[in-house]
Amino acid sequence: MRLLGAVLLVASLLSPAEPHKPSETCFLQTLSDADSKFCRGDLEIIYPELGDVGCTYIPQCHQYQRQISREWGRPRVRYPQADKSKSYVLVLVDPDAPSRANPTRRFWRHWLVTDIPGEDLTTGDIKGRVLTDYSRPTPPPSSGYHRYQLLLYEQPAQEAITLRPEERVSLGSWAMETFVEQFQLGSPVASTQFLTKHYKD
Repeated sequence: MRLLGAVLLVASLLSPAEPHKPSETCFLQTLSDADSKFCRGDLEIIYPELGDVGCTYIPQCHQYQRQISREWGRPRVRYPQADKSKSYVLVLVDPDAPSRANPTRRFWRHWLVTDIPGEDLTTGDIKGRVLTDYSRPTPPPSSGYHRYQLLLYEQPAQEAITLRPEERVSLGSWAMETFVEQFQLGSPVASTQFLTKHYKD
């Protein structure tokens, strides 16, 4: 369950507070109205400690920006409304590569999974055919916040989805719209995004 506006972690609960040192409280901040419009359909993207980060900024406190880019593996993805009789396609992209101001490598592909059983999406433990292995969000230094967009499509029955050879060798500048049209995926049934920046910025 999304923890928007809720306290995520209080250091004093994990260890005794040091004298005269205030406990650090960490919050998930919701996105701006403009960026929030991308989030629809109750799609959840769940990382350790933070829970569902959909439609939020990854906070700097407790080194969360470092952990999401250097330590944590792939997130759990949950879509409670998934039809258990259908299969789905999951896409994670960065439309702001190398920066939001100059996205010359936009739609950098961070994860692509097809043939996901609907039942898996109701639990968050997805399995399917991995066309692109999960790669952590790693915004370049001094490039500002990047959007990491997760889109879920209903997969047409009997449709074998593949990547072209040139797509397999390059993650950046992916023609995602062409891919969606080629395999007749239509509009996503749900989508969400989170924003993060280089952890040393």
